[in-house]
Amino acid sequence: MDILYTVFCAVVVIGFLVLIHEGGHYLAARAFKVRVTEFMIGLPGPNIGFTRNGTKFGLTAVPLGGYARVCGMETGAMSPHLQPVLASVYDRGTATMEEVACDCGISDEEAYDALEELVEWGSVTAPKRSDEFNTYRTPAHDPSSKERRFAARHCQPAPMPAAEGAPRPVSDPKAFFESEYSQQYRSLSFWKRSVIVLAGIAVNLLFAMLAFVVIYSVVGIDYTNPQTGETMHYNATPIQSIQVGFSYIAVVFQAILGLFNPETAAQTVSDSTSIVGIAVMSADFFAQGFVDALFFMAAISVSLGLMNLLPIPPLDGGRFLVEVIQKVTRRDVPMKVMGYVSMAGMALFLCFFVFMLNQDIQRFIIGG
Repeated sequence: MDILYTVFCAVVVIGFLVLIHEGGHYLAARAFKVRVTEFMIGLPGPNIGFTRNGTKFGLTAVPLGGYARVCGMETGAMSPHLQPVLASVYDRGTATMEEVACDCGISDEEAYDALEELVEWGSVTAPKRSDEFNTYRTPAHDPSSKERRFAARHCQPAPMPAAEGAPRPVSDPKAFFESEYSQQYRSLSFWKRSVIVLAGIAVNLLFAMLAFVVIYSVVGIDYTNPQTGETMHYNATPIQSIQVGFSYIAVVFQAILGLFNPETAAQTVSDSTSIVGIAVMSADFFAQGFVDALFFMAAISVSLGLMNLLPIPPLDGGRFLVEVIQKVTRRDVPMKVMGYVSMAGMALFLCFFVFMLNQDIQRFIIGG
């Protein structure tokens, strides 16, 4: 039972904090009218849920964390064949790579690259495992109230729902392509893209601030007067609680900077903890009551937010660094370069994870 309780506490803490982090990305993207095809609780994999306004909300088989699939975040130059390829798929409803290549007068490789990019855009549905041949489809479409109002104002036929793979002939390929492109992350200005990238971090820090206000201002704290020995209860003002929050954020930020100092890097990693340590500590804090559990979640939320600021892909800070580089150089970072850098970043964090996991096993399991 103790193990199950520890796992439950870890799922609650990590799941909730990652969920609100991804929720920040989702809300920022939707605020700028960028398409988000999925918003899931859990790690990518088999899932169940419902679709609303083009976004599938649901739960995956591993309900730990969450993710938001924001469309159009791929780097590099766009395929020059996106417009005719998009029209080909929508005219057919279902189409193989070879059929699209024949329709557009391009090579199979060019058709494949364009189709995969349109899958990332959420404009085309990817092939299924059950397909005998790799078949791309039009996505299911449930007209929004906005689309119905637009059709009514322009005296056009009311748009009808369409099933996945249903032909939807395009009367104006250029206008349709521009409409799809306008719903992509890459169509936005540098500042709007930066807001989407950093929104998750902002939500993590905002949650921590709200938690500090609840703990110090709403609930209050008990303290002992060193002169009289009398225990008193004190409720700080919201401003004082926010000041405490900023002070804590500064301490964590300074600790993270220690990773970049050769003299303190080893000690900083040693003082860090993996998911095992978070699970054990979350169970301890939850057992102590609401206030202690909330303080622990606030502390982890700050760490999660600030760690994501590290300028290493695929973290948010690394993505923001790519945006800055593209803004300064006025050139897209090639997808291959982004892939290599992301793999290097993942390898680095895998090394950190293995090291911290080993030390947590030594501290919390073997050491009791």
